[in-house]
Amino acid sequence: MSDALFKYLVRLADDTVILSHRLGEWCGHASHIEEDVAMTNISLDLIGQARNLYSYAAEVEGKGRDEDQLAYLRNEREFTNLILVEQPNGDFGKTMARQLLYSAFMLPFWEAMMASKDKQLAAIAAKAEKEVTYHLRHAAEWTIRLGDGTPESHRRMQEGIDELWMYTGELFVKDEVEERLIEAGIAIDPESLRGAWERTIEEVLTRATLKRPEDGWMHVGGRNGVHTEHLGHALSDFQYLQRAYPDCTW
Repeated sequence: MSDALFKYLVRLADDTVILSHRLGEWCGHASHIEEDVAMTNISLDLIGQARNLYSYAAEVEGKGRDEDQLAYLRNEREFTNLILVEQPNGDFGKTMARQLLYSAFMLPFWEAMMASKDKQLAAIAAKAEKEVTYHLRHAAEWTIRLGDGTPESHRRMQEGIDELWMYTGELFVKDEVEERLIEAGIAIDPESLRGAWERTIEEVLTRATLKRPEDGWMHVGGRNGVHTEHLGHALSDFQYLQRAYPDCTW
């Protein structure tokens, strides 16, 4: 069971650390200073979640690794994050589309995880739930503002949703790792969250005058270490300092 819990914690941490890095790429480049601060704060929230998850994973593994080693000293194929979160930022509309699709899943996820039989994971969930409530509201408000804005902002927002939709199926895929933890009352069946996710997405897209893309082929594989080319490029930036100066400390 400890091996399954370790893998589960790492994949959740990988999701948050990679998305944090993506949002951090906006620092100094957002449309105005308030949004620059907002994006950076969301990135910091996700880094905090990643640290908690990686630290607990290292404790469960019991091999002497710490959060930094798990984040910075693993190769691309060792990362098990969702393919959705590694997608490039694109324009602001695409970034908000990615954040909406992810946060609309993570809010009910963390809410449910607060009832986990693993007390430490439940505590991490309780803190993350408060943060993701804001993340979802922020992404939803921008999606509505851009979707129901000018023809140009509507077009870009719709393109962002359309382009990223094929990565959303992976949110609800479960494997043997999750099945063992679900049976033990530690993890949540992601399929049980589909209804809440769909209701949120439908409500936001309707208010934004955007169309929900038709469900079709879905891109999966991230949980098994099979990624798009974008993750490797992101890691070369994210892990550069640690790899250039091994074991460096502030």
